[in-house]
Amino acid sequence: MLCKSPGFTAIALLTVALGIGANTTMFSIVNAILLRPLPYSNPDRLVALYNYTASDGNGSFSYLDFLEWQRENRSFAFLAAYRRSDFTLAGTAQTEHLQGALVSAEFFDTLGVKPLIGRNFKTDEDRLGGAPAVLLSEGFGGGDTAHNQQSSAKP
Repeated sequence: MLCKSPGFTAIALLTVALGIGANTTMFSIVNAILLRPLPYSNPDRLVALYNYTASDGNGSFSYLDFLEWQRENRSFAFLAAYRRSDFTLAGTAQTEHLQGALVSAEFFDTLGVKPLIGRNFKTDEDRLGGAPAVLLSEGFGGGDTAHNQQSSAKP
């Protein structure tokens, strides 16, 4: 019967295929966002704070505001700051553009993450005029630019 009306058969198969694809996509998104816990210790205790302004919605806040929040904090075990940033790696054969983040000293402690090699940032590095320090991702330096764009840095 399906061979007698190939147009109807093609539309029916296409509709079923699109339905299966849409359901698979939605389940993948729900699973990644809602069902699977974050890969950090105590993910249910993580909170993100944003500076909300009526003119532009969520925005960043100043480092001095963060230091004041940290000083006045009575509610949270850790208070850490994070800001995505672009960096340029120079001094090698070719200059590379890297994507990373400026983070406060408590950032990795807040997430319960330890470096594979080396150490986390020290609190005396996390102040204006402090010594520069950087943490690199595991894939950094492997020659693959896609992996090199996952470095984390701090001024």
